[in-house]
Amino acid sequence: MIQALPTPAAVLERNCEQRSETGYLDKVQGSPGHRIVLFRGGRALLDGTGLAYLDPAAAGPHLPSDAVTVYLGRTLPGTHPQVPDGTDLVLKVLADDAGDLPWVPRGASFSGYRDVGDTLGATDAAVFIEAQAVANWHVSHRFCPRCGARTVPEHSGWMRRCTVDGSEHFPRTDPAAIVAVVGGDDRILLASNFAWDANRYSTVAGFIEAGENAEQGAIREIAEEVGVHLHATHYVGSQAWPFPRSLMLGFLAYTHDTVAVPDGTEVREARWFSRGELQAAVLNGEAVISRRLSIARALIEHWYGSAILEPGEALDHEEAAGHATPGGRA
Repeated sequence: MIQALPTPAAVLERNCEQRSETGYLDKVQGSPGHRIVLFRGGRALLDGTGLAYLDPAAAGPHLPSDAVTVYLGRTLPGTHPQVPDGTDLVLKVLADDAGDLPWVPRGASFSGYRDVGDTLGATDAAVFIEAQAVANWHVSHRFCPRCGARTVPEHSGWMRRCTVDGSEHFPRTDPAAIVAVVGGDDRILLASNFAWDANRYSTVAGFIEAGENAEQGAIREIAEEVGVHLHATHYVGSQAWPFPRSLMLGFLAYTHDTVAVPDGTEVREARWFSRGELQAAVLNGEAVISRRLSIARALIEHWYGSAILEPGEALDHEEAAGHATPGGRA
């Protein structure tokens, strides 16, 4: 039986029904207890320990009136170490050319999720991903796809309405299949993309096309990118990924093929690893695999059976050679 990946608990009550009510966002912003998450250019303001949750009394007077405003949700009990339970969080998205912000707290700076995701706690990571996904959507949907007129935010930032034809537009989520391919000899197939450093490897992923189900998309993408034919696919979990607004659907899949053929367009190299080979390659720098913040890493470690050690962690290269796998498989 294929086990599912752990499901992270929600950290915010999004209040989906209430946020669509007229005046709800104004009511939240009128409360001194809410906190502000600040974004600019796809980057969030961090205070050195995690996301900066700004006091509206200090930040509010400095925020431009044209900042996109989105209600993110209310903190659930025991989830946010930096703010009290039941705190409403509001996203403010500044224009890329907003200039210097001398009023932000000393030591705070803007960072992208890829730069800091490994160091964020689970709560800050979840808030960051939600904020970035909806911020990306606002930036790319300022005009109506039907008539080209300007759109304006409503429903506390979760809908945009066309100012001419009145059509309503909501944040999109694009499904993508991400697949850990396992061969008949129990080795995993990892690929190196032309956009990456030559020694970086990960699972293969691609967007689901119109009219496909997730399994069909997974099978097609694997065949197209690495020339391998799958005979079984098992869904094991998902991850929201805000680049730009994806929902990664994770699969553990199996093939009888032993030869992989990179497409030469996206994939530079496709390589099979046993558990011992992969751990050794990671420790000696021969292979760099996906970061622990990603579902790609979760899928790889799901196959491996435990955490894969990085250089500088508990075991050195020689110890790893004798500790390659749980149960002694190589």
